Amino acid sequence: MTKVALLNQTGSQVGDIELNDYIFGIEPNESVLFDAVVSQRASLRQGNHKVKNRSEVAGGGKKPWRQKGTGRARQGSIRSPQWRGGGIVFGPTPRSYSYKLPKKVRRLALRSALSSAVVGENLMVLEGLTFDAPKTKSFNQLIADLSIGKKALFVTADLDENVSKSARNLAGMTVITAEGINVLDLLGHDKIVMTKAAIEKIEEVLS
Repeated sequence: MTKVALLNQTGSQVGDIELNDYIFGIEPNESVLFDAVVSQRASLRQGNHKVKNRSEVAGGGKKPWRQKGTGRARQGSIRSPQWRGGGIVFGPTPRSYSYKLPKKVRRLALRSALSSAVVGENLMVLEGLTFDAPKTKSFNQLIADLSIGKKALFVTADLDENVSKSARNLAGMTVITAEGINVLDLLGHDKIVMTKAAIEKIEEVLS
């Protein structure tokens, strides 16, 4: 079993916590991590790009000149694709870029991301995380006590309004629940700070 120091909110070690090796101790699968990141980023795309085809552009109801006898090429509309201001051929239309990876692949990606954090010594475990009121100053003090860098992901077992509101004005600090952990957030932050309760919840689901 992998052991990690258990800290309190002031940054002092109060003990150790054993992590499930099946989740936090595997060899990270880089290929699966890549697939998961690409899939998640694709799902974030809006896909609302749009161009007008020849049936949607304005004008062009009249045939520009007669069919024969002018010496010019025959034309049916000045809104054909070859005309300036005409419709666009095969242009982008609104679509969804999202796709789903198999469940086992998604879970392996999560376990790989969590194990990668342990290998890189980027995982910190807190005994608990609570604030009496939503205050950015309190969260700044927590960051200073834990000696966290510019980008950190905080994972709590359940939604705590005081914690999330205290962090939302701080650039680079993200607070999510254990149910909302994802590969993109886990890999996109320098430090991952989890509460002991969040660890237990994650182990219950992924083991």
